[in-house]
Amino acid sequence: MKNNLYSKMFMWMFVGLMITFLTGYYVSTNPNMLYNIFATKLYWVIFIAELITVVVLSARIMKMSKNGAIFGFLLYSFITGLTFSSIFVLFKMSSIMFVFLITAVLFLVFALIGYFTKTDLTKLGSILFMGLLGIILASLLNLIFKSESFDLVLIILGIIIFIGYIAYDINKVKRLEGMVDEDKLAIIGALDLYLDFLNLFIRLIQIFGKSNDN
Repeated sequence: MKNNLYSKMFMWMFVGLMITFLTGYYVSTNPNMLYNIFATKLYWVIFIAELITVVVLSARIMKMSKNGAIFGFLLYSFITGLTFSSIFVLFKMSSIMFVFLITAVLFLVFALIGYFTKTDLTKLGSILFMGLLGIILASLLNLIFKSESFDLVLIILGIIIFIGYIAYDINKVKRLEGMVDEDKLAIIGALDLYLDFLNLFIRLIQIFGKSNDN
């Protein structure tokens, strides 16, 4: 039963990531779609829809039906893919694949730590959340000062926070086993880990990615 839960969770996480990456790649090969998304007000419509979807999904997923949770997760993965297309425009494909591999290795290591540790990581959640909130506020402040060195510090701190979230979220799923319906818990875990993976990938490619301009 336990193996069934984790196989479902990682399957849905993989499906979500593939929807995001394939959507992003497809949009990046279509100049008209790129223009409509990034050169018009449509970008802000998509951005707001993306934000609302993840907030509502995160807040309501426990009360949703299994099919509703799956639909919401897949919808969010697709919407995210629309804005994620900028990654394929800005960075070389070989670089994207390399950073994806680095992200996958880091994800595996900290997922295993989160699963096998005997320590309850519940308290880590509030620390990670405060750290993430601090990074968001500092990033908004840096829009004014535009310091590249400060931006690099924020990216590194973001990497630390999201590898921490990987261990925390796996540990949370482990704690919730038997308390939440297996299919529902698989989607909840998949959403959390999808967000962890994608945010970690985005920060790593900002450091290690090779621009298409080079």
